[in-house]
Order: sequence, then structure tokens, then C-alpha cells
Amino acid sequence: MEEKSNGTLEKIHEAAMAEFLDKGFQGASLRQIVKNAGVTTGAFYGYFSSKEALFASIVEPHAAALMGRFMEAQTSFSELPEQEQPEHMGLESSQCVNWMVDYICDHREPVKLLLCKAEGTSYEHFVHNMVEVEVEYTLRYMDVLRRLGREVPELSQSLCHIIASGMFNGLFEIVVHDMPKEQALRDVEQFRTFYTGGWLKLMGG
Repeated sequence: MEEKSNGTLEKIHEAAMAEFLDKGFQGASLRQIVKNAGVTTGAFYGYFSSKEALFASIVEPHAAALMGRFMEAQTSFSELPEQEQPEHMGLESSQCVNWMVDYICDHREPVKLLLCKAEGTSYEHFVHNMVEVEVEYTLRYMDVLRRLGREVPELSQSLCHIIASGMFNGLFEIVVHDMPKEQALRDVEQFRTFYTGGWLKLMGG
């Protein structure tokens, strides 16, 4: 019985993945998903309460993994003694970005749903939420530099938001364009070099 149940769930997920990738969450038809999965509507509702619950069941593990690793990098850096933070600048973020590239390339389809097909769900602001966290921790780090005696120009929150938004949307181009892993790693490394140089210049480096 359990094996049959797992098979039904797998069919629903497979049909949903194809429908969501093709049409996005809003355009996807629950009726079509059920039909393509070869199950009854009643069987579907035995697993999920709604189309959004189905979408969430696919993307939530990946949203949690990406945001969790991102937050871990931010907090581990901010918890360093202030005098040690400048010498570690970029190390945690580099490791985090490389991990993200690996993760994205290993889970392309569900991550694409999360980043490109989630309009109309609670996940549609996923990238924006990352940007907001990045801005918060960037402003904190600039305050640290000032306390350490560095001359850091005043940068507005809106400017930091524009830069962080460009950075994350650039990073996630590897999802949008289904970039091969080797190319993704190379492009992202050069992309990070570009952004690091810009930040150093803005911060008076």
C-alpha cells in the first residue's frame, strides 16, 4: 500500500514539475496536472490541499537549503570579532556562492521553479528577501569598518539595495539560462571579482 502511495505521489510531482516549468504557477492547470499524473482529483486532494501546497512541496526544501546556507554565511561573518572581519571579507561569501552554484546545478528544475516560476505564491519574493538580508549585513559591516577607524563614505540603503539586487539577479542567470556547470563556475567567479572591486572602490579601498 505504501509503495503504491509513493508511486502516486511521484506521478503527481512529475506532472506538476512539467506543468509548472512550462506555464509557471499562475498559468499551470491543476486539472491538467491531475490528468497527466493519471490520478483522480480525489486522490490528489488526499495529498495536497491546493495547487500552491503542491508547488510548495516541490520548492520548499530548495528554498530552505539556499536561504539557510546564505544566512549561515552572513551570520558566521558578522559573529567574528570586529577586528577580524576585514581580513575575512569575501571568504565566507565566496564559499557560499560556490556552494550555491553547485546546489543550483544539482537541482536545476526545482530551483528554476523557485526563482523563475513562483509568481502568485509565497515564494515570489525569494530573491528580494535575500537582497534585503544582504543590504542589512552590508550596512552593518560598514559600521564595523567605521568603528575600526576606516573612512567609509556614507552609502544610501537604496544604493546598497540596487547593487545587491543586481548581484543576486546576475548570479541567478545561471538558472534562467540553464548554464552548464563549468561555465557557471567560471562566469560567477569573474562576476564576483567585478562586484568585489566595485565594493572596495565604494568603501574607500
